[in-house]
Amino acid sequence: MAPVPDPNNVGGGAKRDEATMKAPSKDPKKKDDKKEEDLSEEDLELKQNLELYVERVQDPDPELQKAALESMRQEIRASTSSMTSVPKPLKFLRPHYGTLKEFHKNMAESDLKKLLADILSVLALTMSAEGERESLGYRLTGSGGDIGSWGHEYVRNLAGEIAEEYTMRQSEEASVQDLMDLVKQIVAFHMKHNAETEAVDLLMDVEDLDLLLEHVDRTNFRRTCNYLTSSAKYLPGPDDMLVLDIAYMIYIKFEEYPNALQVALFLDNMQYVKQVFTSCTDLLRKKQFCYMISRHGITFELDPEMVADKDDRDMLQDIVNNTKLSEGYLTLARDIEVMEAKTPEDIYKAHLLDGRASSGPSVDSARQNLAATFVNAFVNAGFGQDKLMTVPSDAASGSAGNWLFKNKEHGKTSAAASLGMILLWDVDAGLTQLDKYFHSTDNPVLAGALLGVGINNCGIKSDCDPALALLGEYIDNEDSSVRIGAIMGLGIAYAGSQNDQIRSSLSPILNDANAPLDVIAFAALSLGMIYVGSCNEEVAQSIIFALMDRSEAQLGDALTRFLPLGLGLLYLGKQESVEATAEVSKTFNEKIRKYSDMTLLSCAYAGTGNVLKVQDLLAQCGEHLEKGDIHQGPAVLGIAMVAMSEELGLDMAIRSLERVLQYGEQNIRRAVPLALGLLCISNPKVNVMDTLSRLSHDTDSEVAMAAIISLGLIGAGTNNARIAGMLRNLSSYYYKDASLLFCVRIAQGFVHMGKGLLTLSPFHSERLLLSPTALAGIVTLLHACLDMKSIILGKYHYVLYFLVLAMQPRMMLTVDENLKPISVPVRVGQAVDVVGQAGRPKTITGFQTHSTPVLLAAGERAELATDKYIPLSPILEGFIILKENPDYREE
Repeated sequence: MAPVPDPNNVGGGAKRDEATMKAPSKDPKKKDDKKEEDLSEEDLELKQNLELYVERVQDPDPELQKAALESMRQEIRASTSSMTSVPKPLKFLRPHYGTLKEFHKNMAESDLKKLLADILSVLALTMSAEGERESLGYRLTGSGGDIGSWGHEYVRNLAGEIAEEYTMRQSEEASVQDLMDLVKQIVAFHMKHNAETEAVDLLMDVEDLDLLLEHVDRTNFRRTCNYLTSSAKYLPGPDDMLVLDIAYMIYIKFEEYPNALQVALFLDNMQYVKQVFTSCTDLLRKKQFCYMISRHGITFELDPEMVADKDDRDMLQDIVNNTKLSEGYLTLARDIEVMEAKTPEDIYKAHLLDGRASSGPSVDSARQNLAATFVNAFVNAGFGQDKLMTVPSDAASGSAGNWLFKNKEHGKTSAAASLGMILLWDVDAGLTQLDKYFHSTDNPVLAGALLGVGINNCGIKSDCDPALALLGEYIDNEDSSVRIGAIMGLGIAYAGSQNDQIRSSLSPILNDANAPLDVIAFAALSLGMIYVGSCNEEVAQSIIFALMDRSEAQLGDALTRFLPLGLGLLYLGKQESVEATAEVSKTFNEKIRKYSDMTLLSCAYAGTGNVLKVQDLLAQCGEHLEKGDIHQGPAVLGIAMVAMSEELGLDMAIRSLERVLQYGEQNIRRAVPLALGLLCISNPKVNVMDTLSRLSHDTDSEVAMAAIISLGLIGAGTNNARIAGMLRNLSSYYYKDASLLFCVRIAQGFVHMGKGLLTLSPFHSERLLLSPTALAGIVTLLHACLDMKSIILGKYHYVLYFLVLAMQPRMMLTVDENLKPISVPVRVGQAVDVVGQAGRPKTITGFQTHSTPVLLAAGERAELATDKYIPLSPILEGFIILKENPDYREE
């Protein structure tokens, strides 16, 4: 029986044990005399026997040789079962290794020579010099036979040597056939003995993962795939995609469709997604797939191949289109009893501060009202009621109309649009309420209503396309604010849909010589959103031409930065597909060239964790340049975008950013807080919180503003009391500075977003999948924050609404087979990474038991606390369909 491998020891074990075994004894003479006396009688007998065998092996009589080799083999095999110390026979045979090697060299070819080679192969485990690969050499010339009978450590050592030998032969272009036969044996052995991780490692080394498909079975496929998907993050391309392909095939082979669908979405491979639907026959499971796709936020059309019955297909398409989201979210809100509308004052909690801030100017300044508009919108997002905008106007105060007009010019745009945010995801109610503003003669109000329609439809798709019908006719309005409202509304409503009808109406704007710069900038951005991650050539061409047509003066404008960003979003997460466009960007005017370069690079590698790209971006940040250069901002954000996908890279990026903060120039320091905000979005880590708190009192007001907004982002939707307290103190600290106070208010709105039921994290499905539209919304806001004064504090503050793309309920809602909510007990606790661990370790720790629906904080995982139901998806997030367990018996 081979020993079970140590679970914490992947791959490197053999080498380490080998090294400890090779330590030579200090003074052989003394040691040996002493050893003779210390040995027990059994050991002494064993030692003499072995020495006798060694002599006999060299005997000319083949019969004697054979008997001696057989006995030696028995002794060695009997002892290799435990590997806590060097087996005794190997210890006693050490001095004779050289003699046996010599003898083997001079022997004539025969079966006996092969037997001796087998024994030498095992002896080489502890004896051969580093890098000689003797064990493997003897194994290949030996008699073959069952590899596992020599024990586990031997197999591991061989695997290590094969990997080295393979690399060497590849460089010499020699045949590797004999190695591959051995690999097959080793993989079969590992898969039988719960060492899936080692089998995968070996196959990665010899570049033949397809072998896995033959060897996985019901008992070990989950652990194998788990290891494959989690190691994909650390592999260089294109290996990472190959590994995931194999995982997908294994999942399909064992009909583990939800996991297969996850991998398909990760690979962004629509053929695979389709295959999951066609392979699975159970309608209920297909409903669960639809919930997973809708959470990922991609546009997906079901066809008759996937779902034959038309009624079923319409119902499933409804789920994919997210039409049930509002209903589920309100179910959660009622369950947690937070339906009561909150006012901005409830959030500011000014009464908790000492007298000075509240006794300040009590006049309704436009800036304060604008802040209140945003806070109100973010806090009551999706609840359908608030105390500023949705109050019926026949009330005594008639306040609904009033609030709108407490805002100045462009403030009205944000105020009208906030109605769309309050009625988020509820399309029918939203359009009804916004309708009254469409008849307004006041252009900013009309612009806000158009944007509101876009926000209201965010992530919800519908066959009748209400947003397109309403907004389409305003794209070419003569008033530029109305045009921007319509264009931005379309960008938000149709993000990720790749809708060609919208492209044909927005593309001409980009190349229209008479269009104002802000309209062009928002058109590029909206096209980037609609075609996010699609690498669409035509859109890319239009944006590139628009960039080339800009005059020197326009290139200096803050909004011009949205053009390269729109271009970057087309390649979001698509890695090397960006290279052709990146080459073209080198021909841009030098004012914008490097900015485009950094933006394209950071978008293309967003969420890939590619270490080399992080190094490139860090190198850009290390340069000390004169004031006018703006390209280091996107480079800093890029570090966060690339490294945010997995925990290790994330911690390293936070540490690197600390250094950048200490040694970087001013324009870099302004971007660092934003990068930290992106790394820990909706996940308030204490160390990052402290850094941002320190920066929020920085002497440079731009750094302070960025830090304050980022405090809001890391606490977004968490109601985090510590951040809320910090922001309250900041509001009294900055009570005289209108701009900084505005940022503090916005951040307060973020922290209490959706009264604590929402998250901004673009990751879902246990941090495996990254929603491209969500990331696009966050990145757009961060790019706008690189120039706070001209965009957020200027008249384009409605850019803040791009965050709606990332707002998702952080809930787990269980529904029955008819999709009606049911309450079941679940355990919610900190997720534990169990990849590659032996046995069946617990996947959560420190849990509490609640009944659904429940909220999941960052890094938390849920599992059912009852056997009465079976969840149809292994990842309990969002909508989960439960079916009754037929084997369940009540106690």
